[in-house]
Amino acid sequence: MNNSEATAPVDLQLQNQQLQSALDASLQKIESLEQQLNWFKRQLFGEKSEKRLTIDNPDQINLGEIFKAPSDLPPPETEIITYERRKKQRPEDCVTDEGLRFDDRVPVEVTELPAPELQGENADQYEIIDYKVTRRLAQRPGSYVIHEQRRPVVRHKPTQTLSTVAVPSGIFDRSIADVSLLAGMLIDKFVFHLPLHWQHQRMALGGVTLSRATLTGLVKRTIELLRPVHDALLQSVLESRVLAMDETPGKAGRKEKGKMQKAWFWPVYGERDEVAFTLSLTRSTRHIEPLLKDFEGVLLTDGYGVYDSYCKKHPEITQAQCWVHTRRYFDRANDDEPEATSHALGLIGKLYRIEKRIRDSNASTEQKKQIRHEESRPLVDEFFDWCYQERQRPELTKTNPLSKALAYAQNHQSSLRVFLDDPDVQMDTNHLERLLRCIPMGRKNWMFCWTETGAEHVAIIQSLLVSCRLRDIDPYKYLVDVLQRVSLHPARQIDELIPRNWKDRFGKNPLKAPLDN
Repeated sequence: MNNSEATAPVDLQLQNQQLQSALDASLQKIESLEQQLNWFKRQLFGEKSEKRLTIDNPDQINLGEIFKAPSDLPPPETEIITYERRKKQRPEDCVTDEGLRFDDRVPVEVTELPAPELQGENADQYEIIDYKVTRRLAQRPGSYVIHEQRRPVVRHKPTQTLSTVAVPSGIFDRSIADVSLLAGMLIDKFVFHLPLHWQHQRMALGGVTLSRATLTGLVKRTIELLRPVHDALLQSVLESRVLAMDETPGKAGRKEKGKMQKAWFWPVYGERDEVAFTLSLTRSTRHIEPLLKDFEGVLLTDGYGVYDSYCKKHPEITQAQCWVHTRRYFDRANDDEPEATSHALGLIGKLYRIEKRIRDSNASTEQKKQIRHEESRPLVDEFFDWCYQERQRPELTKTNPLSKALAYAQNHQSSLRVFLDDPDVQMDTNHLERLLRCIPMGRKNWMFCWTETGAEHVAIIQSLLVSCRLRDIDPYKYLVDVLQRVSLHPARQIDELIPRNWKDRFGKNPLKAPLDN
């Protein structure tokens, strides 16, 4: 046998291996494309809520599944379910009228309708014994008022000298803006996400002619005046033992012609129910290092690798991670591994039902810790034991979404268990994600910030407004009061003006705008 005949089987085997490798690569690519297609379908047609319904009947299917029922099946039995619905509690001072509810903050204007019987020749034969009331919700378009302050000029007759009353001090010297306008523009722009050019158009429709540059300058100067209050708020948040942290993208300043600089807003949630936003042009640890340099405690985050690497370098910080982000990995695997995914989501759902019961019962710290130890810990142990067993399946490839979910859960097992031993740690960062929505919601309206300073101003004002919402403070009343105080308030007592302390110190008798009195 010559050499060519001996090498022929070897060449054929090599070709087969190459073909098999190419086939495996093609199958993996097809699998990846199918996963992407399923993800896009869920985004377009799937449920947006992450709540999962518990279905006790295994034969019941989800709404939207199409099937053809056999015609020879017997008619289904009907089951009558009786229950009592708890009546919703309403505030004692709330007036109701056929679905319309309002409290004493809403002005009521009364129109008396004359009765024809009381206007004729026989009017003296009638008398009013009662009134029937019909209420309708009406609306007036937003309006602007010119506050004219007339100051008398007085002449002293013997000396012929003139004098006049001093101009009441405003927020800014020689400014045309009343404090009510400054507070109103901030509320419209950063709470209701009404861009300044829309506010400018509304002013024009109301008969006010003003430069848009003037409005922009007023907003900048007003927020800059609040910067010391934001710094005090951030310091108050960082004094917490348990912090929740996240990040969301934005655009700040021009990077080059036709392209904006990308930036990130980093909200930090403290255990005193306060939130402070910070801004950075990077998404790396270069922003976290100086921000958390003095922090020691528990840091609750998602699975972003920057938090992992930072906490590993700082042993004084205990990292806790979000169970919702873990759940999302399993939810993505639902199309490929429905049975396994259903089991994982069911266990996580039981954990959340326990947490809901703890919240509804207003359990104390010790009670919460005991319930988590007795009920939640066995479920967590079962979950991670199941994850380990599932990873031993030989048919489970690395590209399978379930493999990625199992690996993510086991790699972060120690961080996901932190809430079991610390009752002050929440299971997820949902409370923080709800609060940072103000950034993407505003981004859809004003799109981007022209400068980095403008983006810093967004972080400053949103920190104060979101913290007001957490403390059930009217943001308009808060801004009107603080803007009049901040310039004269002692710097060493600036923490009295953060929303938490302001409510106790000044909230019962706040300073008002001149026309609000």
